[in-house]
Parts: sequence; structure tokens; C-alpha cells
Amino acid sequence: MKKEVGLWIDHTKAVIFSLADEGAKIKRISSELKNNVRFSGRAQKESAEEHEDKRLTGHLNNYYDEVIDYFCDAESILIFGPGETKRELKKKLESRKLHRKVVGFETVDKMTDNQIVAKVRQHFLK
Repeated sequence: MKKEVGLWIDHTKAVIFSLADEGAKIKRISSELKNNVRFSGRAQKESAEEHEDKRLTGHLNNYYDEVIDYFCDAESILIFGPGETKRELKKKLESRKLHRKVVGFETVDKMTDNQIVAKVRQHFLK
């Protein structure tokens, strides 16, 4: 079964468009990242910034794992989006031995679902 995936990702959401033998589908995954978190009961030795960094890193790792789990069976993966998120995701792919499946890696701004679908179709249906 052939499956090709295009992924637009930032720290708040991922939009995954897959083309497979059984058809095409789109999946949205929210990171549910919250900016206004209050801390209580943390150890005195750990600063608020260190605690926030650890919380954010753990949250993003869970988010990346959920995204990767959705398309880990793909033959080819096109990754695009703004900022550093796609690079962080690429490191996770390397640790899971899936980085060889990445066929494209691009920096792009925010896109609508229709723009994402068009970009993925254009890339894979040449």
C-alpha cells in the first residue's frame, strides 16, 4: 500500500494530508499548548523558567509523538511550516529512524487547508 504524506506544522497545530491507495484524507492535530500556566508546589531549587521549559518540552514531545504516530507508516513525507517546529519534529523523526522517509523540508507561512492540500498534491502527483 502506497502512502504519501504532507505535513504543515507549528507549535499549535499540525495539518496532515495523506494520499494513499484507498484515497486522500486530512487530519488536524492540536497541540493544546497553553500560554498562561500557573505553578504551585514546585521545589525551591527549580526556577519558574526551568519548570516552564521542562513542561513545554514534555508537552511538545507528546505532541510530536502523536503527529508521528499518525503517519509513521507513510513511504514519503513532505514537511513544511513556519518557525522551528519542523526542525524539532525532524529530530524526533531521526530518533525514531523515520528521517529517511522525508522527501522535502520547506519553510512556509501559515496556509489554509486548501493550500496545504494543493501543495501536497502538486508535490506528489507530478
